[in-house]
Amino acid sequence: MTLLTASSRAAARLLGAKNSSCIFFAARHASASTNLKDVLANMIPKEQARLKSFRQQYGSTVIGQITVDMLYGGMRGMKGLIYETSVLDPDEGIRFHGHSIPECQKLLPKAPGGAEPLPEGMFWLLVAGEIPSQEQVNWVSQEWANRAALPSHVVTMLDNFPTNLHPMSQLSAAVTALKSEQYRIKDRTFGFIELPISEFCLGGLQGNFRVINLEIQKSHPCTLYTW
Repeated sequence: MTLLTASSRAAARLLGAKNSSCIFFAARHASASTNLKDVLANMIPKEQARLKSFRQQYGSTVIGQITVDMLYGGMRGMKGLIYETSVLDPDEGIRFHGHSIPECQKLLPKAPGGAEPLPEGMFWLLVAGEIPSQEQVNWVSQEWANRAALPSHVVTMLDNFPTNLHPMSQLSAAVTALKSEQYRIKDRTFGFIELPISEFCLGGLQGNFRVINLEIQKSHPCTLYTW
């Protein structure tokens, strides 16, 4: 299976039909590896090089005109940002890396006996831009489970919140408090060192969300969030 990369589709829309013939549409092949970190480590340098080349070739291309009415109208109709993960069309709705919601429901792996896609499969699609296999989804599930433990201070904070505090406020506070587990390591010589982007993109917080949800339900038993 091959997919057109989102950047290429975005480029076609930005540059218009008259320039579309000079755009190289790169095919993204489904990865065989079940380790998302390996997939990202292989994919990211290629995407960075492709984007650098694209900007060098089209960096000065004019893509639109801005009017005063657009500014007062909430920037409606303005092309101002490249966002590769999804496209929201006013007629056909949202697409995630080229796939509509019904297509995602059909193609993404499901739990045994389940009718809807697993969140791990959607996460893989959003991050890597490809439909994952069941084995790849299983790897993400295990990785999230390994990262699911909450620091004791976050659990204590959630337990101390009043029962009338809205669940979303509790979630926001808990996620902010997880800054203590930030994706940086301390090196004795060079200070803080950022982890590779392939590690950061894996989404350690996703594993925490399920545990946070269980903590929130102690005071809001009717609240159910899925991540």
